Amino acid sequence: MKNAHVLITGATGFVGQAVLEKLLACYPTTRISLLVRPRGALSAEVRVTKLLRKACFTPWRESVGAAEADRIAAERVTVISGDLGDVPPLPGDIDVVVHSASTVSFDPPIDEAFAANVDGPVSLYEALLASGSDPHVVHVSTCYVAGMRKGVSEERSLEHHVDRVIETARALGARTELEAASRRPAVLGPILERARAEHRRAGAQAVAEAAEEARTTWVHDKLVRAGRLRSQSLGWPDVYTFTKALGERVAEDLWGRAGHRLSVVRPTVIESSFRHPYPGWIDGFKVADPLIAAYGRGMLPEFPALADTILDIIPVDHVVNAILAVAATPPEPSEPNYYQVASGIRNPLRFGRLLRIVRDYFSEHPLKDDAGSVVQVPKWSFPFGRQVERSMRRREWAVDVADRAVGRLPATNRSREWLSGLYKAKRDLGTLRKFSDLYQPYTQTEIIFDDAHTRALHEAIPAESKELHGFDVTEIDWEHYLQDVHIPNVPGLTRSRQARPTAGGAPKALPQRTDVLAVFDMHGTVAAANLLEHYVWVSLATGKGRALADLSAMVASSPTYLQAEHRDRGDFIRNFMRRYAGVDESELREVIASQIAPRLRARLLEEAVARIAEHRAAGHRTLLITGQVDVFVEPLADLFDEIAAGSMEKDAAGLWTGYLATSPLVDEARVAWLQRYARDHHLDLSASYAYGDTYADRPWLEIVGHPSVVNPDTALYRYAKSKRWPVLSWTTTADRGLTSIVRSLRPVKEDR
Repeated sequence: MKNAHVLITGATGFVGQAVLEKLLACYPTTRISLLVRPRGALSAEVRVTKLLRKACFTPWRESVGAAEADRIAAERVTVISGDLGDVPPLPGDIDVVVHSASTVSFDPPIDEAFAANVDGPVSLYEALLASGSDPHVVHVSTCYVAGMRKGVSEERSLEHHVDRVIETARALGARTELEAASRRPAVLGPILERARAEHRRAGAQAVAEAAEEARTTWVHDKLVRAGRLRSQSLGWPDVYTFTKALGERVAEDLWGRAGHRLSVVRPTVIESSFRHPYPGWIDGFKVADPLIAAYGRGMLPEFPALADTILDIIPVDHVVNAILAVAATPPEPSEPNYYQVASGIRNPLRFGRLLRIVRDYFSEHPLKDDAGSVVQVPKWSFPFGRQVERSMRRREWAVDVADRAVGRLPATNRSREWLSGLYKAKRDLGTLRKFSDLYQPYTQTEIIFDDAHTRALHEAIPAESKELHGFDVTEIDWEHYLQDVHIPNVPGLTRSRQARPTAGGAPKALPQRTDVLAVFDMHGTVAAANLLEHYVWVSLATGKGRALADLSAMVASSPTYLQAEHRDRGDFIRNFMRRYAGVDESELREVIASQIAPRLRARLLEEAVARIAEHRAAGHRTLLITGQVDVFVEPLADLFDEIAAGSMEKDAAGLWTGYLATSPLVDEARVAWLQRYARDHHLDLSASYAYGDTYADRPWLEIVGHPSVVNPDTALYRYAKSKRWPVLSWTTTADRGLTSIVRSLRPVKEDR
């Protein structure tokens, strides 16, 4: 490796950045070229600059000094901007290639997996052939290319007869076929009907967004399923291992058996570093980490694993050292070498032992749930996969039935508690289902990976260099590695040990700003009142004993109103306000000021009034936005900087016709209104606040930076939970004792 020019693909990935760091820190005479694609507005050069400041490089930067590290990087590292899908011209003096770029998800869409793991290597090797370079290529693969088999998997070329060209063509064309199918009435019709049923109240655009999201999800899910089924039909557990196997065949066909030098390195499950750059270094969730984290959070009461299955884990620095040792040991042209970096033969970690180690760790260092309670980790009995599957199906059915039943109940604190429990149950079941589908082939495997070539390579390293450059898996004490090195550094687990604030907890102090808007809905958010109560109040004040008759008529019309409310909030308001036909607005305004205003003020939610005051104290512009008619909310003018409400059409005599003068300011209409209002008043919606209580409020809640839901209906509650919006319970009013209708029938005492 002395004075070698090394090209690395996948340098921003887990293994790639570790290889780059090791070359910079321990191979000072090497020159390094990095093939890096731009991402969005970030150029390849900027991405590498950011990469060199990540935690992996911190020990090296500290050892040489920040300025010297920057100088070394500028002198030794060259960035080649490009993508594996279309590799640009490469230098003609490359000595070694470390090809570590790939998609590492087990279940990507089939076209994406083939583009990254099969078509990408084709582009790379064709670019190498065109460059004039004749490097030793170290092609990083995975041991699990061996597929679904039992026994010992040896370090040699794979035996299969899959036509990679045909499979690639079909895989890359699958998206076009499914995109066309998703637009046909047979598929799109049911999608649209479901979107209408679930999102109609939020407006036509919400329906359209939901339908398009469901259509793209349908395409994605079909592509994922196509990859899994095609892989399993040919003997691999998933599309990742299948395409990595075909990627090896590309390397052999285009390079290793075409007169060039090729070495294939196959690691097993790569996890955090054992020693270098520091113990426990990891970059994001790796293969075993989601299982460990979900178990520690109590989300996996059982799992379809075999206690005697070997979970073959290897620290990332062992993999890097093996890659660089292989790079320094080129084979003869057209005679590829194969190396499996594994621990299963010489230091096996069986799943039963792994569970005991992980359970002991979380028993001593327990996580906490959202409420701050300690999570009790389960004890697995290692049931057979069919038992777990039957149990999951029963629980999924029960949760689905309960969720649909609770969804039909009125929105109360009790129903929201039930929904919260069901939400957690569905989340946990979804996690179990996902992990069971993805990991079962690995947690029930009976394959062992031979590592004789890798072991011989390690033994050839001089004794004085073994600690720095070796990869002897027998030195790993699994209890120490997992409990003291790996698990404490799994991303997210440290934060989970602290109780997270609950969604309905005390809000943070509001920032002092004058360009921020605080928007409040009326009914159910600011006041525990509705259009029905307003009408009863008016009837009591003006009807001369007709209140009960009016109430009876209103009850008789309630099915019509409920249908309109379910279909469209605007239609409900239009229908209901027709009951006011013939009302004199000036007389009504006097009645509201003298008799109805006290009732409305008594129904204000005290928590809402306090929150409005906090926003005003912080300098925020407060706005009440409502579909109600303006005269009914005028008594609240002192609480807000501005009120946006509707108005009624009047005839020549000044009487209400029963028709609205303006369209109701509800659901999506509020979005356009608020956006224009913000522009006109130079307000920053991304820093603004909004408070609503029904699913019809969703569109305008989404356009602010800080949405909150108050006493939400079931649909909005579910949506808020999925978005992690705060859920607030505001229930205190000045008039607490009776139900709203009975309370409304009490006379107002006039001041004398």
